[in-house]
Amino acid sequence: MNTAIVILNYNGEKLLQRFLPGVIQYSPHARVIVADNASTDNSVAMLQKDFPQANLIKLDRNYGFCGGYNHALSQVEAKYYVLLNSDVEVTEGWLQPMITLLDQHPEVAAVQPKILSHHQKDHFEYAGAGGGYLDALGYPFCRGRLFNYTEKDEGQYNDICPVFWASGACLLIRSEVFHQFNGLDEDFFAHMEEIDLCWKIHRSGKQVMYCGASTVYHVGGGTLSQSSPVKTYYNFRNGLNLLIHHLPGWRLALTLPLRISLDYLAAVKFLAEGNASHAGSVLKAHFHVVTSLLKTLRKRNRLKQQLPYSMHTIYRGSAVIIYYLKGRKRINVKS
Repeated sequence: MNTAIVILNYNGEKLLQRFLPGVIQYSPHARVIVADNASTDNSVAMLQKDFPQANLIKLDRNYGFCGGYNHALSQVEAKYYVLLNSDVEVTEGWLQPMITLLDQHPEVAAVQPKILSHHQKDHFEYAGAGGGYLDALGYPFCRGRLFNYTEKDEGQYNDICPVFWASGACLLIRSEVFHQFNGLDEDFFAHMEEIDLCWKIHRSGKQVMYCGASTVYHVGGGTLSQSSPVKTYYNFRNGLNLLIHHLPGWRLALTLPLRISLDYLAAVKFLAEGNASHAGSVLKAHFHVVTSLLKTLRKRNRLKQQLPYSMHTIYRGSAVIIYYLKGRKRINVKS
């Protein structure tokens, strides 16, 4: 089989029991693999007993999201990989439109489907929605999701179009491209690692696409909920490191001071709302960025030697201004 669907699991026995049957049923021409990140629950025994048709990769310890996928996919041979979260419900015919897109367009390296909320199935889901973008200050947003606001699905994103990043909740990628960049950057550990990978794809001259002909439903918050201070820490830390990795020098010098100022405004907002732990996470994230700056700059220099800078797919406006100052809940990415 040319396509391997790889689900990374850590103590997700109940999620696998709930969603793995659908993945197996609706993916008849793909190999389904569960990579277990050294779970301490009954996941492995349950998989061996109830899902013998799914291949099992047992990792020797918990490598986190990025490391878990890197270790697992180093053992998988296929033309295409699907990185699929364990809390995703797939639908009949979900996979073929994306495979056809890659088959017909060699310039496309990765693609994501329409991602709707499992809790509210007529609305888009936070992690990916109708395809991801970055604004001028490096804040990620999606068609169908701007900050914490998600749109109702009314067919407005049933198209196929280029995007800046595809969601790691359901990511179809050419295996040769995944290994070309040594997989996911393990320094990210979790959150925004797929944006980093997609930025490398753009810098290599290939495209990332959204395919609205394919639909999945994502529970979300399976690893860290939106209200978790740990998630806040990773988002702010990884967001800054993403810019340091990829922005050209002149653009980084202009962008970083503005981005840092807005991050501290966010910390003040957290404090005003009584979320001191989240404010502390912002400060902790910035402290980590400073203390690891030399390592990050070395990585930036290695990338610069391998790949040219690419800015043409970044949205030129500010999601912060549009959402918080103008009160708009949707961005026209073509403007």
